Amino acid sequence: MWMMTQNWHDLLFLHWPVDPADIRKHIPVELELDLYDNRAWIGIVLFKARGTRPRFMPPVPGAANFLEANVRTYVRYKNRSGVYFFSLDANSKLAVEIASVGGFLPYRRARMSFDKNEGKILFRSETMKKEGPQEKIALEYRILPQPAVSTELEKWLTERYCLWTKPAHQLLRLDIAHKPWKLKYVQGEISENTMAPYLGKKFKNEKPMAHYAEVKKVRFFPPVIET
Repeated sequence: MWMMTQNWHDLLFLHWPVDPADIRKHIPVELELDLYDNRAWIGIVLFKARGTRPRFMPPVPGAANFLEANVRTYVRYKNRSGVYFFSLDANSKLAVEIASVGGFLPYRRARMSFDKNEGKILFRSETMKKEGPQEKIALEYRILPQPAVSTELEKWLTERYCLWTKPAHQLLRLDIAHKPWKLKYVQGEISENTMAPYLGKKFKNEKPMAHYAEVKKVRFFPPVIET
């Protein structure tokens, strides 16, 4: 039975192939990197979260609607494939506090803006960390009208229905449910990207694969302890 629901609006996937050795040390030892043609992948995903609420409850004021920018890679545990998050940034203080209780997910507060005007979308995010360099991303893009070709790689990158996290030395799995993606391509430019500096700069020097989805209703299920 699902425990929380949320709508994702104006979601943008950005993906880069990377050397598995560059990220292996940054994921829990229990997880195996999920590779495509012997390459690992880094994803930065930007979207507007709307209508966030627990099951049978109304949205919590201050934590229902926010912007999010997350950095992730793709992993396997036993026979399942899913997502591992390096960071999840949001511009709602309350949403960050709730989601990061007990270190459950690595949420961080950020200054963020989203502007959509005359077919162009501008998205900016900058972390508000107390220590270390701030992580930023800024980009402008336009949605192309034709649907994206649903290739094997595009499905592999986007059709992911669980994530793993490891708070307090315990590996947990969180399952999610939504309908398959209906994606479009975009044209645009990333003007700044200092996200995930610990992963190196090589992947950010290349042009990413980019896909856009207008809206997606998502449901989250209770965490499961992996054994």
